[in-house]
Amino acid sequence: MRRSLAAALVGLVMCLAAPALAGFDGGLVAYNRGDYTTALREFKLLAEQGVAEAQYTLGVMYDNGQGVPQDYAEAARWYRKAAEQGVAGAQHNLGVMYDNGKGVPQDNAEAARWYRKAAEQGVAGAQHNLGVMYDNGQGVPQDNAEAARWYRKAAEQGVAKAQYTLGVMYDNGQGVPQDNAEAARWYRKAAAQGVAGAQHNLGVMYHSGQGMPQDHDEAVRWFRQAADQGVAEAQINLGFMYYEGHGLSQNYAEAAWWYRKAAEQGVGGAQYNLGVMYHSGQGVPQDYVQAHMWLNLAASRFLASERDKAVKLRDLVTTMMTPSQIEEAQRLAREWRPRGE
Repeated sequence: MRRSLAAALVGLVMCLAAPALAGFDGGLVAYNRGDYTTALREFKLLAEQGVAEAQYTLGVMYDNGQGVPQDYAEAARWYRKAAEQGVAGAQHNLGVMYDNGKGVPQDNAEAARWYRKAAEQGVAGAQHNLGVMYDNGQGVPQDNAEAARWYRKAAEQGVAKAQYTLGVMYDNGQGVPQDNAEAARWYRKAAAQGVAGAQHNLGVMYHSGQGMPQDHDEAVRWFRQAADQGVAEAQINLGFMYYEGHGLSQNYAEAAWWYRKAAEQGVGGAQYNLGVMYHSGQGVPQDYVQAHMWLNLAASRFLASERDKAVKLRDLVTTMMTPSQIEEAQRLAREWRPRGE
């Protein structure tokens, strides 16, 4: 799992002696105005004298290719020097480099070690990443409770991905007691920051009345936000809301439109629903070729327990088609690929 580096200078501890402070300030002024050549010269001089903040900053510049050709090995070298002196941002970034194998050999245990050092100093990104390591058992023993503990620390600092994942853990009772209200609370925080999965899950909770009063209007609102970001499950759910007239006026054309978006991503349920609508002419012109194609695709994706309904309807549609139409429908299904492939 690739995780992101700090993209700029954050959390520098200004505890330098006066001459070093002057040089660092000069470098920082140059950096902030985009004069990376001057900044590099100032920071490199201080870094070579052992000034930890300058070492960290020099690592960032090599990482981003600012004033020098991008060089992950050099970035890692300077991050390490600063990290060993306790600079939290450097510890986090060195963890990311071990996590992704950039400039150093990929090593989950080393990634977790450096994340922990930064996380214990309060770096939110490191807290989230350490939670991921515990969640997946990468570099540390798998431990849902520890994952939830670190996700919570990051979530409380506003890290949207951590808020979403903590919501999932409360939703499923992983590492924390199952609690729909807490799940909804964290989903809401992440959803407000634009996390599509959280928007969808919050919509599901409003639709079902889990952790909050049932509210179809709110369910539609959150399904739509997630659907607009391409979440296939939200697209099929929004299609269902239009089909049933829950939280908005019933509209078969809109239902078919959203089912198609999910179907084009390979969601079997949406393919089935779209096939049904083409068979009956609801929201789309009646078209047995299209109905057969989508039902055929759905049958190929459904588990055995659901497959029969798609097969039965597909075979019923077949009785209404000419041999050439059947051949065309099968060709379309054979050549179909999920959108984006």
